Amino acid sequence: MPLIPAGSLQLETERFGPADAPAILLIQGLGTPLTRWPLSLCERLVAEGFQVIRFDNRDIGLSTQLDSLGLPDLMGFFQGRRPPNPLYTLADMAADSIALLDALQIDKAHIVGASMGGMIAQLLAGLYPDRCRSLTSIMSSSGNPMLPPPTPAALQALFAPLPPGKDEASMVADWVRRQQVLMSPAYPTPEAELKAMFMAEYRRSFHPQGVARQLAALLTGGDRRSLLATIQAPTVVLHGEADPLIPVACGQDTAASIAGAELRTIPGMGHDFPTALMPEFAAAILAAARRAA
Repeated sequence: MPLIPAGSLQLETERFGPADAPAILLIQGLGTPLTRWPLSLCERLVAEGFQVIRFDNRDIGLSTQLDSLGLPDLMGFFQGRRPPNPLYTLADMAADSIALLDALQIDKAHIVGASMGGMIAQLLAGLYPDRCRSLTSIMSSSGNPMLPPPTPAALQALFAPLPPGKDEASMVADWVRRQQVLMSPAYPTPEAELKAMFMAEYRRSFHPQGVARQLAALLTGGDRRSLLATIQAPTVVLHGEADPLIPVACGQDTAASIAGAELRTIPGMGHDFPTALMPEFAAAILAAARRAA
């Protein structure tokens, strides 16, 4: 589909399945384009009678880039002086999703988010309860500051500086190294597949400035537990037991913070989208959607 006007932004959007079917909105994480939601997952959900919408968040992929806002002071944060100055918030990104639903004339949707997208999905369910049929939060967190941090290797994978040249070959090799730290130990993605995925993403759009602004929003997202306690939509929380970036305790705390939430954990799953686990992802999303029905 072409870019969809969503408030003041243009959001690159893809839509699968009949437009009159119940909608599932997929929200991706930090610096991650819509293409990271596997087509096999979208097709499986369409086969179950849903329409599926995936889109590039603001500042990533082919959606509106907000370079006019400048860059956050991440260096000050890394040096321990102060939190970064967010140029927009995760709540603003939740409002983007609502604006997209408005533009598509969808009154209510089943909301699914992964990683930072899970945090955005949680905010959407809490701040716009009349727009959320169900919530599926995948490899995400409640924002509780007492939860365990990422492993040192995962922190390095997230925060290490980019290669100086930023050419395609250097960036693809760098992303592969980072992803191999985060990926599921029991369901490893072959290196050739990672290279092909990251090459396609680089050629589609390479915009590290947008990732920096998204990261500032993530780092200042705060504790969502009081908002999570208000969510009444049927909720499933899915998390990998081997996640080095957002440890499984974060998913457990998310589920404990939402009344009636179902927690599903997967042994050997890290912080990625293994093809072999797409049936598990689909089952979690469908479980929440069927409870809403």
